[in-house]
Amino acid sequence: MSNFLPKSFQNLIGELSKLPSIGPKSAQRLAFYLLRAKDEQGKALSDAIANLKEGVQVCHTCFNLSESDPCKICSDEGRDQGVICVVEEALDALAIEKTNEYKGVYHVLNGVISPINGVGPDDLKINELIRRLEKNKDKVREIIIATNPTMEGEATAMYILKATDSFDIKTSRIARGLPSGGDLEYADDITLIRALEGRTQI
Repeated sequence: MSNFLPKSFQNLIGELSKLPSIGPKSAQRLAFYLLRAKDEQGKALSDAIANLKEGVQVCHTCFNLSESDPCKICSDEGRDQGVICVVEEALDALAIEKTNEYKGVYHVLNGVISPINGVGPDDLKINELIRRLEKNKDKVREIIIATNPTMEGEATAMYILKATDSFDIKTSRIARGLPSGGDLEYADDITLIRALEGRTQI
């Protein structure tokens, strides 16, 4: 980084470049944008960052991010408490919520099983899921496993399937296949296999 830039400006670029998917060039553009922004805009961003962790907590039922414990979804009597959608991260639950179709509740694993990264089942919220099922075995009817279609996501799904096998609960996996508007010629082999396996009658 050029030494002619003020130290405080270099520090900001350095911190911004540590953010996911933000490289040095993007960090520089963001830093210049913030420098030119109105003082109240910069202060609003600074306050939002400073107060972030104070206003966010983890729901001890589903482990989703929330302002309260239990979260709004877990405490909503209008949600179907008998259906639990198991996701990798809170962002996955957010994506499903945006569809306005799912009316059940969630269980956030906080990652996937990844031996290469030193992440095992005990590092996730799988044991908490088992305890949740044991506590609510008369209420829960279905678990929807909604991990990503990656090697780690598949391994995690299989582990959960085996771990919950003793419960008299329906276990399903979200469908995988071709995205809407996608072309067959550009799809990879795994996607095509999943699309064929998940075909439905019309």
